[in-house]
Amino acid sequence: MGSTLCICSRGVITIENKRYLFIQKLGEGGFSYVDLVEGVHDGRFYALKRILCHDREDRKEALHEVEMHRLFNHPNILRLEGHCMMEKGPKWEAWLLLPFVRRGTLWNAVEALRDRNVFLSEEKILYILHGICLGLKAIHDQGYAHRDLKPTNVLLEDDDRPLLMDLGSMNHSRIEVNGNRQAMAVQDWAAQRCTISYRAPELFSVDSNCVIDERTDIWSLGCVLYSMMFGEGPYDMIFQKGDSVALAVQNSISIPENNR
Repeated sequence: MGSTLCICSRGVITIENKRYLFIQKLGEGGFSYVDLVEGVHDGRFYALKRILCHDREDRKEALHEVEMHRLFNHPNILRLEGHCMMEKGPKWEAWLLLPFVRRGTLWNAVEALRDRNVFLSEEKILYILHGICLGLKAIHDQGYAHRDLKPTNVLLEDDDRPLLMDLGSMNHSRIEVNGNRQAMAVQDWAAQRCTISYRAPELFSVDSNCVIDERTDIWSLGCVLYSMMFGEGPYDMIFQKGDSVALAVQNSISIPENNR
């Protein structure tokens, strides 16, 4: 980490002693940006994720995401090609170099089909679901849980192979909660890090004496499967309308009527 140096000059950056050319911006979120860069040494395209770090806690969280990536070398988990911390005046940026997946996310694929009133075939749904399950199993086998599985956090290769990404919300799979204060801390953390319409019921109202485990990912997996089948998650519309997702997850899911 200490030997890693980042230099930005005339659209050229250096990460772990390799040079990359800035090509264009790909997107941005609340606290991060993603740029398309090209490796000078190999001519390949990469996605450079730049996470804004305002304080020490932000830097710690960014390095946690790096550490989570480093745990895995799995065909269904997005690999980390390199990383560094870049000082920007009083603030820092964490730079994560990732493979560029041209096709985009599972949500991109589902949304594009839905707009044409077309859906993924059952065969393709099962293939993608199987790959997501293999990626989740690898995470769970290491004693962790993803905690933010959703269609926008699954990339699709050209052959439909899914890649789990955005590992920043990962933590130890088994969390023992003892007392109201710890329950509220876990609940507040989930509210910040676990997307509401894919969040497991036990994370909306955490019991003062319970165990939160990897089953939160299985709930999210079911919501992802639903979105592949019907073009949106079971609680996406509830959230968009401003209704209570926390209340909705306590009730049975309604399955849309269709001929498929």
